[in-house]
Formats: sequence, C-alpha cells, structure tokens
Amino acid sequence: MPKKTLKNISEIRRYFHTNKDPVYFVSATNFNLLGLDEWVKNFKYICYMDCFDGRHPNVLCPSELPHDEFQSIEDINNYLLQHKEVVDYVKSRGGNPKFVFLMFDEKTEALVKELGGEVWFPKAKLRTSMDNKIETVRIGNKAGVPSVPNTLSEVRSYDHLREITEKAGIGHDLVLQSAFGDSGHTTFFIKSEADFRKHEHEIVGEGEIKIMKRIDCRGSAIEACATSEGTIVGPLMTELVGFNDLTPYRGGWCGNEIFSTAFPPKTRQQARELTFKFGEQLRKEGYRGYFELDFLIEKKSGDIWLGELNPRITGASSMTNHAAFAHADAPLFLFHLLEFSKKPFKLDVEDLNSRWSDPEMIDSWSQMVIKHTDDSVDIITDAPQSGIYKMLPDGRVVFDRFDYHRRAVETEDEAFFLRILSPGDYRYEGADLGILVTRGRSMTQGFQLTAKSKKWIDGIKTAFSARPLPSAQALQEPAFKIM
Repeated sequence: MPKKTLKNISEIRRYFHTNKDPVYFVSATNFNLLGLDEWVKNFKYICYMDCFDGRHPNVLCPSELPHDEFQSIEDINNYLLQHKEVVDYVKSRGGNPKFVFLMFDEKTEALVKELGGEVWFPKAKLRTSMDNKIETVRIGNKAGVPSVPNTLSEVRSYDHLREITEKAGIGHDLVLQSAFGDSGHTTFFIKSEADFRKHEHEIVGEGEIKIMKRIDCRGSAIEACATSEGTIVGPLMTELVGFNDLTPYRGGWCGNEIFSTAFPPKTRQQARELTFKFGEQLRKEGYRGYFELDFLIEKKSGDIWLGELNPRITGASSMTNHAAFAHADAPLFLFHLLEFSKKPFKLDVEDLNSRWSDPEMIDSWSQMVIKHTDDSVDIITDAPQSGIYKMLPDGRVVFDRFDYHRRAVETEDEAFFLRILSPGDYRYEGADLGILVTRGRSMTQGFQLTAKSKKWIDGIKTAFSARPLPSAQALQEPAFKIM
C-alpha cells in the first residue's frame, strides 16, 4: 500500500506530533535544537553537559566515565554513543531510532549502526567535503553566488603571498582562511609581514588557503533546508563578531540577532535569493537537508558576498527555529527531519519562502554567547543556573525562576540564560560560560553592543565564582567550539 503524501503544513505538523520512532539529538548540550522536543513526539536529547541540573524532562546526561581528552565535538558524541547508560536507554526505548548531530564522523556513523539506528543527515564524508571553505567558493561559483574577490592557493612565505595577491589583483590588505575550522581560530587578518609572522605556522604547510581582499562589511547569517521539493529559506540574521566583552577571538562569532529590519529590504531579498540558488546547487551536488550560509555585506555599496557554508545546524539554529514564522508554520529543522523520514510530501516552496520573508512573520530576538575573556585559568566554584533572569532598574541582574523555555521571556528586562560551565569545571580564556537570549536587539544601529547588553553580560559573568588553579596543575585548553 503506497504511503500517504503529506500535502500541507497542518499534515506535516500532525505527522511529527504523532511520530512513533525515537529521534535523538546527541551533542555536548541541547542548545542548537532547544525546544524541538515540543514539536516532535519521542524526541530526546543525549548530552555531555547537564545545563539544566537534571530538571529538563527530555535530556539524558549520563554519569561521567574516564575518557581520553576530547579534541572535537565528534569525540564527545562517540563517547556518548558508547556509554552504557546511553546504550541501555536507547535499547530500552525500542523502535527504529534516528540520530541527529551538530557534528559527526565515520566512527559516529558506525556506532549508530551498532545501535540499530540511522543518521538523519548526509554522509559524514560528503559533509566534510562541503565544509571545506575552498569547496564553498567553487560551489558558490557554480550557483552564481559570488564570494569576496579572492584567490585559492598554497602559501609558502610572505613574499609568495605578495606574488599571489598581485597576480590576482586583490591588494595587500587581506583576510586568509584555512579550509576547515571555526572562524575565530582559522581566520587571519594580514596587512603586513609582521601580521604574517604571527600566523605563519598556521598558514604555511596547511595546503590550499582562501585569500580574500579585505572589505569593510557587516556579518550576517541565514539558514535553509534543501529538500526534494526545493530549498526552504529562513530569515537573514545579523551576527555578533569579535566583541571583547564576549569573546577573546578577533573575528570570532559570539551571537546573532533576528529582527524584521535587520538589513534593507533589497538586501534581505537578495540574500534569500542567493541562498535559494546555493541550496539548489547543493541538491545537484548530492547534499540535502539543513545548512547555513554566512554573507558579508559591504557597508558602503551594500554588495553581498558569500562568506562560508556550514553544512549542518549551527549556533544560530535556535534563533531560526524559534522565530514567529516557525511557530506559525513549523520550525525549519522539521523540514530537515521530513526530508530524511522518506515520508512523501508536497510543498509549495515558493509560497512558503514568500510567507517567511514577510516582516510580520519575524519577531525580534537576540542571543549572546558569553565566553571567559580573561587570560587566566581557574576552577568554577559557583555558577548561575539556567533559567529566567531579570534586570532591575539599577542595572543589576538577578535570577528570577527556573525554566527551559526561552519564550518564557516576556519583556526586554528579562532574559533566558543557558548555562554551559558548571561548578568544578575549568574556566580558561575562550571557555563558553553560557548563552543569554533576550527579546529585542543587543546591538545599536551602528552594530556596537548596547549599554544594556553590556550590563547583561557583566551581570552574568559576575554570577560566576572561581578559585585559583593549584600551581602544580596545568590545563590544555580545548581548540574546538561546542555549539
């Protein structure tokens, strides 16, 4: 008997509200897909960090076991999938389990297979190939989505870099990006030989590098989902980048804002059209499902350039999946799950994209990822719990009540805080303390942090207490982000 085709949003929503097979999001925290368990029956989170102190009904955090030092999110996920408590939990819940991840590798795929499950994402090998910043440029070129004037080459020395850029005609004020890695760690601003010397060990011998002309731009992010019916596109978000109050990394991502007038209407529409074209090219390349594009928008000209592709959910996904349009129709990630479910569906993607571009479908939210910015290492003795915080008239930030719903934030004087680091954890330069979600904007029209944002950040940071690290102890700080 042929499967019934889902023909509208209402049927798609009902399909997931009556979903039978368990779906697991396995990651360091549940931040990226926060709230999705309320859209999909039998959706559970398996996490390494207990951000909610055991109070979230759909989060499993197994007890800590001895393990090798983690070098990546993939290591964390592979540790979790082999943990006896996790294995027993998955087996006890039965069904045909499905797994989704922020990051995974071929070992993850094998471990899921051992658990009798399926990974509902394109193969790790394909994702790795798409994640290559050099490959992104090539896919963009095929799709007609231009990157900042650039050239792709190995770099042997500063003199060699000068030769390359002169031949390419992109000047000598440059931004270099290696093929893989987080923007805060693998983006290098090079204007002189002295700049080059600082990063020489990370550039020379690292293979092909993306060498871009440096432009004066705003960062932006947009998420989409490539489905069999076409590419569904979310709203264009601003990016918070490199703020000293939030991150020690120059060029490092530290949050997003979503609001209807984030950029001029023409810019928003162009970004949506370029994202659609890129998604259609991804489909031709064999990729399907969720992805995110960073666009660089020149301040003077308004020109839009492709920054990078993230072939996965990202740190911005919780923003996309909680916007007003997501509650009116369905979260973007639901269409990702639908694509992998093999359930036939028909969708007027053009109509959906048009509806989601309506400013009335976007309410205003902001998230700030708060890192430890001091050049120090200590051990946390007290940490603010996850939940709803209030800002008092005198600017002090106080805990109001426990909650795991960001929509419980009613006014701009409240915020939802998701704690990452807990008592007993090391606090080092660049460590993620937590994520603060507020209504309204966190930046001014000039893209600087508002005075109120700085008060929120300071209020959360001062709620942490720590004791010095005994001098005999040393810490190798992790070189990967967890969200």
